[in-house]
Amino acid sequence: MAKCLVAKRVHFNAAHRLHNAAESADWNRATFGPCNNPHYHGHNYELEILVEGPIDPKTGYVVDVGIIKDLAERHIVEALDHKNLNLDVPWFASRIPSAENIAAFCWEQLAHRLPAGRLHLIRLWETPRNYVEYVGD
Repeated sequence: MAKCLVAKRVHFNAAHRLHNAAESADWNRATFGPCNNPHYHGHNYELEILVEGPIDPKTGYVVDVGIIKDLAERHIVEALDHKNLNLDVPWFASRIPSAENIAAFCWEQLAHRLPAGRLHLIRLWETPRNYVEYVGD
């Protein structure tokens, strides 16, 4: 059966510091550069959520984008918006809050909650010129 991709974009702001506590200060500065600033730095993130599935003949939807928006707001935006990811979000207590790991967090929050379709891709824009794409299991 033919499939369709549905996309929803949400926005959040967050601060973080890229730092590996198992490595030296010199290693962290050389590896992460200004992103290792001990006073943190922030981004205006744009998150694209792509859901794949067949079009339901009763609704014409793969999944209602309003449902995607509500799930993203409740489980991602509320958890990350205006937060210091290193200090305020327990998921990052043992993970470096890189764009790649933030995308993985977003996947984890949504994949099992969709009432229809299947999460196909998370695209996280850290800047207007820099994004990562995450495809989970």
